[in-house]
Amino acid sequence: MSHYHCDYHQVRITGVTVEDTDGTQVDEDCYLIPVLIPLSEVAELLQNYDPASGTSPSVTYSRPLSRAILDAIKRHEEERQP
Repeated sequence: MSHYHCDYHQVRITGVTVEDTDGTQVDEDCYLIPVLIPLSEVAELLQNYDPASGTSPSVTYSRPLSRAILDAIKRHEEERQP
């Protein structure tokens, strides 16, 4: 079972100028969300990830990670509303 978390107290909206993993330059307003992935799970994540495959990572790995990120965005948006 995966144990991904987001450090909610550090979630913020900000402007960034960064380099993506593929070397693309990104200059955009965005959510900055610290994602916490236990070191004990990294080897398994990478072993089951094929960047050349459009269906990788599998739902087993991608859904819990996506939910942690989306939960952080949802909570932040709800707290921003008057």
